[in-house]
Amino acid sequence: MPLYKYAGNKILTAFENIMLQSNLSEFHSGYRLYSVKALTQIPFNLNTNDFHFDTEIIIQFLFANLRIVELPIPTYYGDEICHVNGLKYAIDVTVAVVYAKLQKLGLFYKPNFDCVVKGNDQYVLKLDYPSPHSEVLRKIKPGSRVLDLGCAGGYVGEFLKSQLGCVVMGVDYFPLGEGVFLDQFLKADLNLGVPEIDFSQFDYILLLDVIEHLYRPEQFLNQLQKCLNRNPNIQIIASTGNVAFIAQRIMLLLGQFNYGKRGILDMTHTRLFTFSSFKRLFNQNGFHITHSCGMPAPFPLAVGTNRVSTLFLKLNTWLIFLAKGLFSYQIFIEAKPIPSLDTMLSKTLVESLNRRNLMHRDSNALK
Repeated sequence: MPLYKYAGNKILTAFENIMLQSNLSEFHSGYRLYSVKALTQIPFNLNTNDFHFDTEIIIQFLFANLRIVELPIPTYYGDEICHVNGLKYAIDVTVAVVYAKLQKLGLFYKPNFDCVVKGNDQYVLKLDYPSPHSEVLRKIKPGSRVLDLGCAGGYVGEFLKSQLGCVVMGVDYFPLGEGVFLDQFLKADLNLGVPEIDFSQFDYILLLDVIEHLYRPEQFLNQLQKCLNRNPNIQIIASTGNVAFIAQRIMLLLGQFNYGKRGILDMTHTRLFTFSSFKRLFNQNGFHITHSCGMPAPFPLAVGTNRVSTLFLKLNTWLIFLAKGLFSYQIFIEAKPIPSLDTMLSKTLVESLNRRNLMHRDSNALK
């Protein structure tokens, strides 16, 4: 192989391995064998018709967790004509890999890289670094009674049960994850309204990354507030993505507003929030915000758990301290319901009646 081709192959391969967190010896051999079963599991028909098809299909195999085996072969170059423009090919490969990485980060979306075939990789438990999940574990008292609205696979609730001895009820439209068990589970679509539950039995209500999925979050929170009139001491814990995060601002500056499979611009989100709009949503529907803070981007999900992600997390946390609205990836709030007017009037009438009866008894006693 000519030296310039060998060097180019090694440089591109090293770049691709770093970006895709893979460990292939090279990406650019023209000799490939694919099983039909594997091809049925990826949308390879959406790939380019150009030479970097080979790169895109490897990305698809990596994203779909399909098996790749490398077998060494001898390489001979003679005086045959090569139709590949090396510089254009290198640029095309680089662009494809960058797009794939941006899709993993939730900043871009290309349908040919949407090829996760097993499970749901959008919602994972994030406990080993600052996140709404780790913050919930820090806030909730052991032995508490917890209602997890929009519990997804139920992983947070299961962890609260096993680690803090909490009694947990989960509510979601989809069933719990395999092997996950909560004390109670109710299948319900929160877009149809607040489910009929005895809210007086709970100490906490979790709304983790749920509000942004609702068609009418104002109506939902208004209904929820009315359901909590008999339990004014209940604690609400909620989180959502911060659409004002610096990465989204930069993308918007570049004319990009790209929904993806995960992240702030998740394709299933119906609403987007900043700190002020998220707080206003709760305040205007009968809740008092008792605490709010920002969460850093989930760098371990993007680049793995290593020194780089640890450094980025520390830097992001420091920047949040300087400018919360600009550098927070997620918004985390705690709130309590404000008693409704009807509740306050009812309590006033009961108190007035009790005092009147007491005065009447005192008057009879004097006689």
